[in-house]
Amino acid sequence: MTEHLIITDEDATRVITLRRAEKKNAITRAMYRGMSEAIDTAQANPAIRCIIIAGGLGAFTAGNDLEDFLKDGTSQTDTPRASEATRFLYSLSHNAKPIIAAVDGLAIGIGTTMLFHCDYVIASTAASFSTPFIHLGLVPEGASSLLAPRIMGHQRAFAMLVMGRSLTPEEAKAAGFVNMVVAPGRAEAEARKVAREISALPAEAVAISRKLVKLPPEDLTRRIDQEGYLFGERMRSKEAIGAFKAFFARKKA
Repeated sequence: MTEHLIITDEDATRVITLRRAEKKNAITRAMYRGMSEAIDTAQANPAIRCIIIAGGLGAFTAGNDLEDFLKDGTSQTDTPRASEATRFLYSLSHNAKPIIAAVDGLAIGIGTTMLFHCDYVIASTAASFSTPFIHLGLVPEGASSLLAPRIMGHQRAFAMLVMGRSLTPEEAKAAGFVNMVVAPGRAEAEARKVAREISALPAEAVAISRKLVKLPPEDLTRRIDQEGYLFGERMRSKEAIGAFKAFFARKKA
């Protein structure tokens, strides 16, 4: 397991904790692989009733490292990062266990779009949510173009995904993808409470009911593939490469 990811099984819950504080939990290829494996191996284990994904206070995850993005954009071949990220998104799509997210800081890019796959999201007042794809000349990913309008309505999804506007925890709650807002440092503890509540319910009934309220996995993976193709095209566009270079020029100034 990567040093930047901690996987623990506690009671009936598998806890996936991102631990790369120096990079605000920006996700590496190894972290994508580790999260995918943790989700996939939980599926056939009846002792695991829930999955929690958490970061630390200050950062859930900053998404992908932009330096890696720029390298991918100038590459002439498909990148390992893209395939690892897609594998993780496929794992989320095919997952049959309730997933709870504990967001206690910034959630950028896939840090926000992965939440649309979760069943229960707890955010602290220190959280923030943003999908700044448009500012980098990119397009939405993670089936967010399908899930976000379904969860929050077209207008809110447009403002977030197309205009690149960020949301506060209370705005995210009003939009429908955050269940509860708690004090800083309390998100993960509250997530464990929710996991215990779910784990105490009849397992088969939970699984069937969850499947009924979720979109079919094939719908999600079809949109992930569509977005992924367009995302890859945009990564190589002059518009996107120019946006990345401008970002790093501002960062060095």
